[in-house]
Amino acid sequence: MELSMIGSCGLNCAECEAYVLTQKNDQAGLEALAVKWSKMFGAEIKASDCLCDGCRTEGRKMSHCAVCPVRSCATERGVETCAHCDDAICEKMTGMFGTGPEVAQRLDLIRQKFM
Repeated sequence: MELSMIGSCGLNCAECEAYVLTQKNDQAGLEALAVKWSKMFGAEIKASDCLCDGCRTEGRKMSHCAVCPVRSCATERGVETCAHCDDAICEKMTGMFGTGPEVAQRLDLIRQKFM
C-alpha cells in the first residue's frame, strides 16, 4: 500500500475516479464523471471540480477534498491520516465509514503496519 495515496480519511486516492481520470488527462471522462456526481449528490459539479492529484499530494484537489473537514482536521493536527491521530474515531470520521468498510479496515491496517 502506497501510504502517500491514502487520503486523510482512509480512502485510496489511486482508486478514485476523479484521480484516475485526471492522471489520464481524460477530459471526456471527467465531463461524464461531473454529470454522474451532479446527479448523485444533487449539486452542480463541473469537470474542473473533479481534477485531482490526490488528497495528500501537492497539486490539484477536487472541489470536495479542498474543503473536506476530515482532511482539514488531519492537516491542522499534523497527521498523515486519521490512523495517525490519537482521536482516530471521531465525529468527523463517522460519515466516512458509510463509504464502505474498506475505509475503517484500511485505517486499522495503517495503525498496525505503520505505527
